[in-house]
Amino acid sequence: MNGWLEVARRPQVYRRSRRVALLVGTILVGINYFDRILIGNVGGIDLVKMLLTYCVPFCVSTHASVSAIIEQEKGN
Repeated sequence: MNGWLEVARRPQVYRRSRRVALLVGTILVGINYFDRILIGNVGGIDLVKMLLTYCVPFCVSTHASVSAIIEQEKGN
């Protein structure tokens, strides 16, 4: 597990995951909350859900990147 976290903390992994989270998270927030944002009816719980919406693609991207890097480094 320490090796996994070490790879996940690499700057290139973090930058890639952040870009994916911003892009995919924004698309998902738009799909799920556009109507509420448009009429200005966004509550506190909605804001929490919006933040969590960005966390999911960040975690998925990080997992995919770390898995690919570990597999590649095993082969070398």
